[in-house]
Formats: sequence, C-alpha cells, structure tokens
Amino acid sequence: MTRPATELDRLADAYFDADCALHPIAATHMGVAGHDTELDDFSPAGRAEGAKLRRATLAQLDHVPVVDDVDAVTLSAMRERLGLEEELDAAGLDQTYLNVIASPLQEVRSVFDLMGTGSAADRHTFAARMDQVPAALDRWVETLLAARDDGDVAAARQVRACIEQCREFTGADGYFSTVLADVESDPGGELAAAVARAAAAYEQLGRTLEEQVLPHARSGDAFGRERYQLLSRYFLGATVDLEETYAWGQAEVARLAQEMATTADKVKSGATVPEAIAYLDDDPAYRLEGTEELQAWMQGKAEESIAELSGSHFDIPAPIRRIECRIAPTHTGGIYYTGPSENFSRPGRMWWSVPRGVTSFGTWRELTTVYHEGVPGHHLQVAQTVYRSQTLNRWRRMGCWVSGHGEGWALYAERLMEELGFMDDPGNRLGLLASQSLRAARVVLDIGVHCGMPAPEEVGGGEWDYDKAWSFLSSHAYMAEGFLRFELDRYLGWPGQAPSYKIGERLWLQLRDEAAARAGDAWDVTVFHRKALDVGSVGLDTLREAVLR
Repeated sequence: MTRPATELDRLADAYFDADCALHPIAATHMGVAGHDTELDDFSPAGRAEGAKLRRATLAQLDHVPVVDDVDAVTLSAMRERLGLEEELDAAGLDQTYLNVIASPLQEVRSVFDLMGTGSAADRHTFAARMDQVPAALDRWVETLLAARDDGDVAAARQVRACIEQCREFTGADGYFSTVLADVESDPGGELAAAVARAAAAYEQLGRTLEEQVLPHARSGDAFGRERYQLLSRYFLGATVDLEETYAWGQAEVARLAQEMATTADKVKSGATVPEAIAYLDDDPAYRLEGTEELQAWMQGKAEESIAELSGSHFDIPAPIRRIECRIAPTHTGGIYYTGPSENFSRPGRMWWSVPRGVTSFGTWRELTTVYHEGVPGHHLQVAQTVYRSQTLNRWRRMGCWVSGHGEGWALYAERLMEELGFMDDPGNRLGLLASQSLRAARVVLDIGVHCGMPAPEEVGGGEWDYDKAWSFLSSHAYMAEGFLRFELDRYLGWPGQAPSYKIGERLWLQLRDEAAARAGDAWDVTVFHRKALDVGSVGLDTLREAVLR
C-alpha cells in the first residue's frame, strides 16, 4: 500500500532534485537520469550554491508539519545531515578537500566507471561528460588555491599522493590509455578526442598541485581534536566519547589478536597467525587464478548468499536478488559497492579494483568481503532502501547516506554470517577475523593520530608519527604492503571515515541488544532487521530513535 506523500516529503524531494542538479556525479551514482553529461562545479561559487540550497531547506524545515513516524525520521535526518554539512563547510572540511580517496580528483574520474560505451548514444554521452573534465578540474583548482591563500592546505603526504595518482591515470597503462580498449567504434574520433583532452587536464592538474599547492602544504598529518570530533559526528551520525572509544579500540585489537591465534591453530595445528596465513595462501582449495576466476567466484558467492538468506532470514524482493560483480578499471586494490538505479535498470554492483601484477587471490580472505559488499551487507541495505518507493521519499531512499550506518551495517552483516554458521570453516573465519583486526586497528590509528592521544606501548608510546602508525597497522593487518600503505594514507587524509566501520558496527550491536532487552520474550531478530533496514541510511542517533520509538 502506497503511503500518500506529505508536505515534508515534497520538500525533501525538491531538495533532492536541486541537489542532484548541483552534484551530477552523485546523481549518476544514484542512478538519477538527466545529468549524465555534466560534472559538479567544485569552485567557490559552486560551493556557495550548495550552501544556499541547504540553508533555504533548513529554514523551511522549521515550518513543515510532521504527520507520521516516517515524517519524524525524515525531519530528524534532514536537520542532522544538512546541519552538519553547514558545519563542515564553515570549518573548511567539505567535500572539496584534497586526499587520496575522496576528493574531486578521484570523483571526477570514477564516475565514468558507471557509464556505458556499448551504443552510439552511450558513447556520445560518455564523450560529452568527458569533455567537461578540464573545466571541472579547473574549478576545483580555484577552490584549492583560494584555500591555500587562506592558509588552509592539505598535508604534503596527501598532495604528493594525489600528484602520483594524476601520473598513474595518464601513464602508458593508466586509465585514460585503456578506457577506449573495449570501444568497438568511435566515428569521427569524438570519444578519443574527449579522452585525450581529459587526460591532458589531469596532467595539468598534477603540475598545478606540484607547483602551486605542494610548496604550501602542511608537514603534519593530524587534523586536531576539534575538527576531528566534527568529522566523527558527520561520519557516524552520532557523538561518541573519543577517549573511551580509543581505549575500546585497543581492547578490540587485543581481543581479535587472541581469537586469531586460536583460529590459526585450528587451520594448522601449532601454527602462528602468519604461518596459518601462509598455509592458506598455498592451499589450492582457497586459491583463484586470474581475474576471470575471481569475478566468477564473486558472482557465485553473492548469488548463493541471496538464495540462502531470502525467505529465511530476510525478505528480499525480486529486483534486489540481482547483483553484478565486476573487475574495476582501476588498480587501487579496493573493493566497493555501487547501488542500483532508481528503476533497477542498472543493478547494484560489487567492484574489485585489482592491483597491477596481482593474479592470484585467496578466497579465505575475501568471502567475508563478499558478504560485506553483497548480501546481507551493502547490496541488501542499499537496494532495499531504493526499492521502498511506496513509503520513503527520494531523499530518504537515495540522497541520504551515513557511513557509520552503512559501513557499520556491512560489518554487522559479516558478523551475522558468522552467527548463522556461514563462516565455520577455520580458514574463512581467520579471514573474517583478519578483516575485523584491520578495522579495529584503524580506530586506534585514526583517533590517536588526529587527536594527539598517546600511542600504545607496543609501538613505543609517546606521540604518534608515521613510523609508529605503520608499525601498529602492519602488526595487526595481514595484507600486502602496497595496500596497507594506501590505507594508511587514506586514514591520515580522510579523518573519521575509516573508524566509522567498526564504531558503526559497535553502535548497531548496542542497538540490537537494547531492542532485545525491550522486547523481552517477544524478541525476534528477523523483525529487528526488517524494521531497522526499513528506516534507510540515517545517522545512528536517528536510527536508534526510530527503531526504539
């Protein structure tokens, strides 16, 4: 039964449409049509337009009636999200900031991963947007140089890494050299010319960063306690006690180390964790060769989990039962999810960005990642929210994403699969624990470095520095050095986001415990999951209010 749209729904939808017009990249990620030849205006003027829209909407929220519980959540979520974005903008911490993973440098390039080139119309649209790359990067440079003149420049480590990314994108085997490899025809060379102009713009961006930004970059990595607390609130949608969370993170690292040691002995009697990992890496039963095998395995496991959980633990509507697993056209080593379009013509997708030279993959490490990105993780969470058009407005379904909610749920989903018996194999369980250890270690690193807290004694105590951070991370994360070096740069340049996974999971578990205590004998975890997921991605404080109301 369709819920009638309220005045607040209409306001939220109007904001969503206006925000999509200002942020075409986000519109494409959400599958919203009409902006596929455009890119964001990253200039100070573009930022000002976004602030104008937020402020007008916040003012209107004060006068809109709330008619039901859905409206109550919408009002709480919009005030919290838009209000925090205003605070971030005032502090110079909005989305125009420069870092190795989530700044316009990466956003502009990555949006093309979601665009097809199969038909003549697709190629024309692709070329039209690619032609906007030089202007988009120039506008971002306006913002960077204005911030520089105000004394606000990213850390030198981030600037250098971004310069290197520009080189990688435009290198002989980089993105712009390979993007046309699968294009069957390009009449008149329209697409090739647009790609060449975009590549030249990225080359120029690298030079600008090196010549005009890097000399002014700050030497230290830490953002400071005050700015970190704001970023933590933004990524969690909740306020946490940073000292208590820092101590909890260290306790989690220790607990997981003990569990990994116990599990390693089950993998191979008497083995240490590194020995068990080496044993699993050499075991053909856990090994895939080549990206074709990797893609097929991902797809099979994703579809298997949907079939196993549908109807027994979750109600999974038919459109959500379709997921695509793909090898990404980049080589950063990350694994990520992109949601379906509004009408599900483009399905939810799991992407694996395979580092250059890596040809062998261990399934024992990555089964938990498939659950994280697929079902019951991001795909179930995101696609189910998109599906709920009869109840939720478009901003609630697609425009609101809170990292602590989304990534916290995905880690909770990994743990849930363990609880349901899907991770009983000792090798796969060691993979789950290794993933959890990485997530716990970055809670400690992120808060410790950026808030100036004392480093753990295992790395010598005292003040954190890069070497101590690397020592701590590499001692508790069992992954390739190149991946971990990128991860550490990510934490140093994007404060508050990485810890939102593990802290978010903690808040999800606390909410489940509180809901169970209130329900008593009537407790049903399946009902809890349905109710919580039906809320959609909102700040974790708003989620708690909605679930316990």
